[in-house]
Amino acid sequence: MTVVVLRIGHRPARDMRITTHVGMTARALGADGMLLAADDPKIKESIDKVVCRWGGDFFVKIDVDWKKEIGRWKESGGMVVHLTMYGLNLPDAIGEMRGRDLLIIVGAEKVPASLYNLADLNIAVGNQPHSEVAALALVLDHLQDGKELYRDFTGGERKIVPTRSGKQVKRTAIESCLR
Repeated sequence: MTVVVLRIGHRPARDMRITTHVGMTARALGADGMLLAADDPKIKESIDKVVCRWGGDFFVKIDVDWKKEIGRWKESGGMVVHLTMYGLNLPDAIGEMRGRDLLIIVGAEKVPASLYNLADLNIAVGNQPHSEVAALALVLDHLQDGKELYRDFTGGERKIVPTRSGKQVKRTAIESCLR
């Protein structure tokens, strides 16, 4: 199963922090990458630094044409899932999503009406307005039944050692990629 997040409607002056959090959440909770339908190299740079520092194989591609990406995804047999408060409730649709290659669309500003028809599924995490980061986190968690929380991220400079109190981070043998 491949999971890629497509972020559309990103406004660089307003959404930089939230879009970065969409990418970091996607990475931390098991997605393979993020496509950004905006030309904002700072987002890519920020998330690439997280990958360098903490490991994993997550990719970020910027300035994509979201309609073309949806078309490519569908042509390859993948499922397109749009996160919206107007969709089917997550528990009622999660079974259709499991085991499939997924392109999960997370909007920023008001999404084009055509997106609702382009998606194979419009999914809601509750039918109320709330954070797109929270919606993405819950969808990724439900897809993997919590197993993503035990994922091992390799290839980073640092690794967190889970501790009951305090915090412990160990340096790996990997040289810094932040030059």
